[in-house]
Amino acid sequence: MESTQLKKIIQGIPKAELHLHIEGSFEPELMFEIAKRNNISLAYDSVESLKKAYKFNNLQEFLDIYYIGAQVLIHEQDFYELTWAYLKKVNSENVVHVEVFFDPQTHTERGVSFDVVIKGIYRALEKAKSEFNMSYKLIMSYLRHLSEEEAFKTLESSMPYKAWIDGVGLDSSELGNPPSKFVNVFKASAQQGYKLAAHAGEEGPVEYIWEAINLLNVDRIDHGNRCLDDDKLVQALVEKNMGLTLCPLSNVELKVIQNMEDHPVLNMLEKGLLATIHSDDPAYFGGYMNENYFETAKALSLTRDHLLQLAVNAFEASWLSVDEKQVHISKVKEYFQSLK
Repeated sequence: MESTQLKKIIQGIPKAELHLHIEGSFEPELMFEIAKRNNISLAYDSVESLKKAYKFNNLQEFLDIYYIGAQVLIHEQDFYELTWAYLKKVNSENVVHVEVFFDPQTHTERGVSFDVVIKGIYRALEKAKSEFNMSYKLIMSYLRHLSEEEAFKTLESSMPYKAWIDGVGLDSSELGNPPSKFVNVFKASAQQGYKLAAHAGEEGPVEYIWEAINLLNVDRIDHGNRCLDDDKLVQALVEKNMGLTLCPLSNVELKVIQNMEDHPVLNMLEKGLLATIHSDDPAYFGGYMNENYFETAKALSLTRDHLLQLAVNAFEASWLSVDEKQVHISKVKEYFQSLK
């Protein structure tokens, strides 16, 4: 399939994004604008010099710069503008449902209250719902490089906003911070009615994926690249029909894989895994949903059937109700039929 036609097909697909860190959608232009408004000086003198710093050898190098960017977010309006910029962008790419992660501890650790963070994000999500008819779920992530005790404080802070939050996640530095470190807080989160997801098997070993399933009882695995190292795990994931939220451009940028041609998503589809594609931290990794679909399709020579499967899988793996999933999946199938 030639590039122009492929891009056109991808643009038209109604899509769900399930793996997106809102702080990772912070474009340099907006970062400088908010930094100026808040009288915060960045370690970079221009948008260009900041963009040049977006070259990473691993997850930790990315996280270091990610946390620098987050420093400029102080007021509710900042979080609103950050979230609204992302929602406008993905609406233009025909993303109709989003499940957005936010990292409260990145902000509360530096004295910004939980209330300020969530109110700004929620206001933008509600606006997208009314203006774009975009549905959403909000996922509160615990930072795994911090203690479980700190995660419990975040869970406590979320209580007044329980109606706004759909689930919890586990992100940040994976190596040396296994899911087993957070068993108690995940159990407590589930008791509060939150759904559960965890980053596992991106840089971490296959054991981390087993821990996320068996010890944390997650509903979904974020990344999960390494599952292919273990046939028994693949079988278990297929039997559970557990969603894996892959992030191709992120994987290349963070050297989880060396080239896009090495990406495991096609192999996963062929094994019957509920594999899906998302953008992770699009401002830092060079692309939103459509770019991730396009670069993956180009590198792996994906067919229309593969693209259809990926789009359907994302709604299947989403936290929408069964009826809502079916409505979206029907629209995806209708769209692909209209192409023939």
